[in-house]
Amino acid sequence: MSDFRTDDLCTDDFRADRVGTALAGTNPTVLRRLDAGFAVIGDVQHLPGYCVLISDTPGVDQLTDLSTDQQLVFLEDMALLGRAVAAVCARRDPQFRRINLEIQGNTDAFLHAHVTPRYEWEPDDIVGWPAALHHWTRRVDQDKHELGPQHDDLRSELGQEIDEQQRLRAGL
Repeated sequence: MSDFRTDDLCTDDFRADRVGTALAGTNPTVLRRLDAGFAVIGDVQHLPGYCVLISDTPGVDQLTDLSTDQQLVFLEDMALLGRAVAAVCARRDPQFRRINLEIQGNTDAFLHAHVTPRYEWEPDDIVGWPAALHHWTRRVDQDKHELGPQHDDLRSELGQEIDEQQRLRAGL
């Protein structure tokens, strides 16, 4: 994993091939390598702690494209990332509510899972619905919430908690 630089987000290169750039070590959003893919921090942090698990298998479009054993490993990684995000968000914000885990793939044609923290401070008309409603109702200020150096502490905490969750999973 390379050090994060704001300049890295100024290019759309990694966004065009998130899996390939993660495999090449050039995706600046990668937090950690997991067994079935990469834990990445979301490009936009309107819900602080939002992460995505992306598959490490190029060309895999959906969970059912993997063998049964590979599916289980991906789902285990999704749960591990969910536990890590939940732990960090609960420590950082007393209004942390829960984690939503979603595999959709309707827009980006590669296997990925959204790990979305939800908060009590979200608007009442959105909090009970999928987090994408924030975008659909145009309530996300991209400039205000774009990933940048202001998220360095969050990135560090997420990485450390992913490491801890991996240790726990390994029984160490």
